[in-house]
Amino acid sequence: MPISSVCQSPDNSLKKKRAFITGIGGFAGSFLAEELLSHGYHVSGALMRAATTENIKSIQNNLELFRLDILNADRTQQVISKLQPDYIFHLAALASVGKSFSMERLTYRINVEGTLNILQTADVLSRLKKMVFVGSADCYGIFSPKNKTLTEDQPLNPISPYGISKAAAEQLCRYYAQQRNVPVTIARSFNHCGPRQTENFVVPDFARQIAAIELGLQKPRMAVGDLGARRDFSDVRDIVRGYRLLAEDGHPGRSYQLCSGRAVAIKTVLNTLLGFTTKKVRVVTDRTRLRKSNIPILRGSNQRAVQELGYISRYNLKATLYNTFEYWITKLSSS
Repeated sequence: MPISSVCQSPDNSLKKKRAFITGIGGFAGSFLAEELLSHGYHVSGALMRAATTENIKSIQNNLELFRLDILNADRTQQVISKLQPDYIFHLAALASVGKSFSMERLTYRINVEGTLNILQTADVLSRLKKMVFVGSADCYGIFSPKNKTLTEDQPLNPISPYGISKAAAEQLCRYYAQQRNVPVTIARSFNHCGPRQTENFVVPDFARQIAAIELGLQKPRMAVGDLGARRDFSDVRDIVRGYRLLAEDGHPGRSYQLCSGRAVAIKTVLNTLLGFTTKKVRVVTDRTRLRKSNIPILRGSNQRAVQELGYISRYNLKATLYNTFEYWITKLSSS
């Protein structure tokens, strides 16, 4: 059953491009819903049974929402087939690299079997124009030389259950594109950050700790992991714009890297965030936060997306980090 309905007339709804988002209540899913609404789409989406609607509360009256477990193949096909979307954006996933080691079987089930259920549903839709599968640069794993700029032609060599699951799901997408003619295209997203991201990831973890220190909720001491690693960070609002462009112009069966093209040291991210607080903060290394086989540098080329989709990065990292810090100040203050 839907948990909310779009507040618009049936005639207007029928004229709009219809989009369905799995994981609509999540970090990127909520920003994607806003992006699509701002471009005239009729937006519906799926949330897990226990998922909160906090991230989409400001736009909830403009959405059509369903509680859906994507591991339930029959229910998944029933819900999406009834909606007959023009576009499917498959974002729902167990997305934490760190947690994937302790939740290995569930990671494979949700990220591979769940994707299969979405693809099988897409295969029977009569009006589907494009399905966008959200993959990850974690598919690349270990490569050499370690400082190379990656392109979409880089062989996949994942080293985490999360990366393995995303690589396997990509292969499923290519099979369905090539053998079943399902118009599915692949977004291979690099690190992205911004407001609403859970503290399981490095940027919101740092931002939350520093916001708590600024508000006097935490002693001026914060725990960190490996500060030497370098990552290709983008603003989530740039990334979800890329998802929309992929739906409109991406080629089925083709992968596109969505990234900034620059690798920034985690220490630089930390120092930028520390610049937003008036407190003197002691930084200590927590060995439990250090991962085995961590990839020292991850940087991608976005030239395919730039040339074929018109993709550009509109947000600079400092602004994104400040927006994230402000989000945690507001969130911690209100709670």
